[in-house]
Amino acid sequence: MTRTAILVGITMNQANFDYSMEELANLAEANLIEPVGVITQKIDRTNKATYVGKGKVDEIKGLADYEDVDLVIFNDELSPSQIRNLEELLEIEVMDRTRLILDIFADRAKTREAQLQVQVARLKYELPRVVGQGEGMDQQSGKGGLKNRGAGETKLEMDRRRIKQQISQLNKELDGLVAERQVQRRQRQKNEIPIVSLVGYTNAGKSTIMNAMVSAHSTSTHKQVFEKDMLFATLETSVREIILPDKKQFLLTDTVGFVSKLPHHLVKAFRSTLEEAAMADVLIHVVDVSHEHFQAMMQTTEETLAEMDVIDIPVIYAFNKADMALNTMYPRREGDTLYMSAKEQEGLDILVQMITEHVFGDYEVVTLNVPFERGDVVSYLNEHAEVLETAYEEEGTRIKVNAKQADRMKFNAFIEKEAQIEDES
Repeated sequence: MTRTAILVGITMNQANFDYSMEELANLAEANLIEPVGVITQKIDRTNKATYVGKGKVDEIKGLADYEDVDLVIFNDELSPSQIRNLEELLEIEVMDRTRLILDIFADRAKTREAQLQVQVARLKYELPRVVGQGEGMDQQSGKGGLKNRGAGETKLEMDRRRIKQQISQLNKELDGLVAERQVQRRQRQKNEIPIVSLVGYTNAGKSTIMNAMVSAHSTSTHKQVFEKDMLFATLETSVREIILPDKKQFLLTDTVGFVSKLPHHLVKAFRSTLEEAAMADVLIHVVDVSHEHFQAMMQTTEETLAEMDVIDIPVIYAFNKADMALNTMYPRREGDTLYMSAKEQEGLDILVQMITEHVFGDYEVVTLNVPFERGDVVSYLNEHAEVLETAYEEEGTRIKVNAKQADRMKFNAFIEKEAQIEDES
């Protein structure tokens, strides 16, 4: 059931404030909340007690009463005392931006790992906000000493201890899932398959690019990821194997999208998931170039990646949705920047070429003479390398391939010495 809300934000010479409020409205709608009014205030500093000034609190209450809304949503994270004070003055539920995003994540999390990460983040958010309500929540008397602690304080301590225990138990289960992910990651590194990671702002088109790549270059075309024109359509990290026509292959990962003012608890909770990006050989930073605030979105993505220690990794900038951007020619490449439209599948071939240049730089053409009794070598090369020529001679199979360094070292004994000398010269 859709609820209604008043949106409130303050600007302290904040850049992109209007877009931040527009995004707050989108986040509310993603959580089935209909914004019916917006109130803003330009002040030098927030009010410690109520976030906004007293006069603005009265204005909010007047509009909330007039519109008969269900809640008021603030564009920043509020302190526990601010929420309590505002709810008392406004006589209505108060929600901050952090809580709004946490609720969306809780609703969208599908895998066990994502659900655990969101639960931990929500509990950490709620921990300092546990307060006593109603009668029976006695506080300790004025006299000192443990004996004088009231039942209410004991209840609060028990609630906080219970939350901390829940967090500890959830973290233990998460540690097990993270360990499984690390084993899988080590296996991929052992197989020496390059990793390409899609990163970017939420709803920039990462899942659309992944699905287009899977459709064109994967034997598992049924493994499409969920995509929809909405914020945080998917929270899971998806990994798909991409096999190109020349037998080169890499793993393409799709990570959770970012948003401005992403709650610290969520950034920390999803650290293990985003390690996929940290281990990538190249990042594809997907940008919705049709959005008027795409530069601010790029900055948010880069700042979040830096916070996650995802640094010093080559980046390809995929300026997606170019079909919706005014006066933008596409597909068009400018160095490591590509203007494309994943929805129209325009520019995907160029993107594949850019990825190839970054992750397959160690490939070289060599000729091998393989004895007939080593048919396993020829079979391996036919499956894993780009075979350019094959000839059957008296001594065995003469095969010319474009092979990665690991395979050249693996089968060095069969490589023609003349070819080696020619390559070195």
